[in-house]
Amino acid sequence: MTGVPASAANGSSQASSPKAGNAEPDAPGGAKPPRGAKLTAAAVNQASVWNVANLLTMLRLLLVPGFVALMLADGGYDPAWRSLAWAAFAIAMITDLFDGHLARTYNLVTDFGKIADPIADKAIMGAALICLSALGDLPWWVTIVILGRELGITLLRFLVIRYGVIPASRGGKLKTLTQGVAVGMYVLALTGWLATLRFWVMAVAVVLTVATGLDYVRQAIVLRRQGIAERKAASEESEA
Repeated sequence: MTGVPASAANGSSQASSPKAGNAEPDAPGGAKPPRGAKLTAAAVNQASVWNVANLLTMLRLLLVPGFVALMLADGGYDPAWRSLAWAAFAIAMITDLFDGHLARTYNLVTDFGKIADPIADKAIMGAALICLSALGDLPWWVTIVILGRELGITLLRFLVIRYGVIPASRGGKLKTLTQGVAVGMYVLALTGWLATLRFWVMAVAVVLTVATGLDYVRQAIVLRRQGIAERKAASEESEA
């Protein structure tokens, strides 16, 4: 006998139970959120800098100097070194398919990932194109067209972001895939009909690069006009 009423004892045990009450998912002290609970944006950004998606992005960034070294090793024309360079390029392109998907699916989106992911994408592709042109395997105008388009569209996105976001199109995804395949084939020391095939794959990649670039410009113009019209309408309503 303790002299404590049963109801009070039960209330005390329930209050001390972790399942009782409304504990915050990201409460201080390292408390884990309930299973199935959705993390807040603040919790995601704070806790997941070293998540698997960001680690894959970091891996791609680290692969860039390694890829360049392998491409230029022994004059840049040794098939063995070129095969190793292709392996590094392939790993970078494959991880690019997964890091963004993992980040969105498992709430692993961070400010670091938003900045580093597009940098890693353009760094590995830019390094490959510049190396190929420097070695004489790919005309410089192809490198200029592809890199110019990528940098131009990135700048365009920043210019119109106040009006909205230009969504990724199927054509853009097909362009990225075709570019990866074409550049990968050029990285390898191919001869014969495979060398002819890679020429045509690259030709398709260049056409898609230009076509999707023009489509992004069209979308940016439409988005800007819509944004200006909506702001003007909102301003007129507030003044009325």
